[in-house]
Amino acid sequence: MASVIPASNSSMRSDRNTYVGEAQEKEKKKNYEDEEKGLFMLKNPYLDSMDEDILYHLDLGTKTHNLPAMFGDVKFVCVGRSPNRMKAFALFMHKELGLEEAEEDIKDICAGTDRYCMYKTGPVLTISHGMGIPSISIMLHELIKLLHHAQCCDVTIIRIGTSGGIGIAPGTVVITDIAVDSFFKPRFEQVILDNIVTRSTELHKELSEELFNCSKEIPNFRTLIGHTMCTYDFYEGQGRLDGALCSFSREKKLDYLKRAYKAGVRNIEMESTVLAAMCGLCGLKAAVVCVTLLDRLDCDQINLPHDVLVEYQQWPQLLISNFITRRLGLCD
Repeated sequence: MASVIPASNSSMRSDRNTYVGEAQEKEKKKNYEDEEKGLFMLKNPYLDSMDEDILYHLDLGTKTHNLPAMFGDVKFVCVGRSPNRMKAFALFMHKELGLEEAEEDIKDICAGTDRYCMYKTGPVLTISHGMGIPSISIMLHELIKLLHHAQCCDVTIIRIGTSGGIGIAPGTVVITDIAVDSFFKPRFEQVILDNIVTRSTELHKELSEELFNCSKEIPNFRTLIGHTMCTYDFYEGQGRLDGALCSFSREKKLDYLKRAYKAGVRNIEMESTVLAAMCGLCGLKAAVVCVTLLDRLDCDQINLPHDVLVEYQQWPQLLISNFITRRLGLCD
């Protein structure tokens, strides 16, 4: 069963802190025009003057690797927190794409570092990003530069993962339309030097709708489109009562989560705002697809049986594999 959650007017109100104005509208229009051509742009004037670009955390570089030969055919980038989960997804995509190479030949491209893992199966690049905004931010900077150096075009980036639901059943897959912060605002605040720069966190509407329509073809697949709240930590930042520190009551926690639900929030995780902001600025189509493991209105701790937990974690992977194979014309 699939449903669409209408956007909340209150979460979309602009104030002096939101990323608005004529300059932003011109930038969005240019990004849209570039996107229609399959192009994306880096927003750093210094990169062109660099003799070499070392992608340190990916163990790659422009002088040490032939990036266009290695990655030039990439059309889909799937990212997620867990190295093991992303390896499993890469092996799953290898099977779904019907690739000839043996599974044991699928190696971690980032094996020279323990920061992230990366696997390539045909036009699909799979990367782990660790937990939280700082970790995924580092990975995204180097991933976007990698795609640029590899001369990739028409690339779609999708985060697949797990989350806590608000007012929805565990096992529901949430496709994010807008990533919001802890105040239910569609913004990401980046500290640059001693300034706070606020960026938009709207995700690609047509891509979200395409994923939603694709989910309808999967039997007994609970899906909805809604806002995703991105926080800076797992415990206090998400209103949990079970952390090492807690300075609020159960009543205040429930009031906060109910206000989030009223604002259109349907799940909580820790990476979506920066992914939406960075991909949007560079003109990359991006989506966030996360399954919920619990309803935070009911509890704070994840206590699902292991087999159920494993099954739920596979659902976003199933949806994205169906989306990719359909895009590539491989569906029956």
